[in-house]
Amino acid sequence: MDCDDLRALVQRYVDGELAPELRAEAETHLGGCADCRRLAEQQQRWRQAVRGALSYHRAPETLQRSVAAMAARADRPAPRAHWRGWAMAASILLSVALSSGVTTYLVAPSPQQPVMQEVVASHVRSLMADHLTDVVSSNEHTVKPWFHGKLDFAPPVEDLAAHGFPLIGGRLDYLDRQAVAALIYRHAQHPINLFVFPSPGPDTPVSSAVENGYNILHWRSGDMMFWAVSDLEARELANFARLMRHPG
Repeated sequence: MDCDDLRALVQRYVDGELAPELRAEAETHLGGCADCRRLAEQQQRWRQAVRGALSYHRAPETLQRSVAAMAARADRPAPRAHWRGWAMAASILLSVALSSGVTTYLVAPSPQQPVMQEVVASHVRSLMADHLTDVVSSNEHTVKPWFHGKLDFAPPVEDLAAHGFPLIGGRLDYLDRQAVAALIYRHAQHPINLFVFPSPGPDTPVSSAVENGYNILHWRSGDMMFWAVSDLEARELANFARLMRHPG
């Protein structure tokens, strides 16, 4: 097993879903590859963050009885209608999950891979060039007006200092073929680049990824797309995203 093979299987590895022989190959490779071992550790931390962030809701008793009855009949041949019943039960369960309003943190490769790579590149460039901010201020009433006339939208700027994520300032950046606002926050010694730009559409849950050792989150809220990137520990970055989505 080489690095490409491991990256393709890493999520199944941390979830314990690999067959014994594949798991043994993965562990042999991880024992000799520091980069892949770091990736597996990052994915494991995300898995733990997911388990800590989710809420659980007990299914209604009527639904439990229906599913239990289906399970009791599953060991004998069933007509096609039986499988339609299973499909209906699955759709009901999905409806229950969606109606609960739970925000989920997805540990899966981002479908917006090109944008994600731009996000990481912009983050690294801002650190290397020592150009995190064009406007330096911890006051959202200073940072937000600074963007007036420079962008054709007003990015939401929140004061999260009381929660351990002080605002540092902002700057202009370019992402996904458009000018965007980059809001800079910090947690301890870890800077967070939060890129914001218009993206009309329904609100979406927070999705996560890891790219070149950086943790990345993105979501849509209030017709704005948000991309947060940092070397901050996964659970802390998830907490930052939660505060940005629900600042009250």
